[in-house]
Amino acid sequence: MESAPEVFAGAVFALFGAGLLVWTGVCARTGAPVADGVSRPVATLTALLAGVVFLATGGWLLAAL
Repeated sequence: MESAPEVFAGAVFALFGAGLLVWTGVCARTGAPVADGVSRPVATLTALLAGVVFLATGGWLLAAL
């Protein structure tokens, strides 16, 4: 019963990280801006790093069960 919040948090982090990576990839591939007011390489790199961090955190939380 105590692992339910950990499973929920892990799933949320993993889904958000995966979604951010997919969204960033689609934006980069189509040439759409990733963020307004920021240069394209900086925005893409920052979004990719954040997606990897969120996905890794979700994986770590789910593996720690």
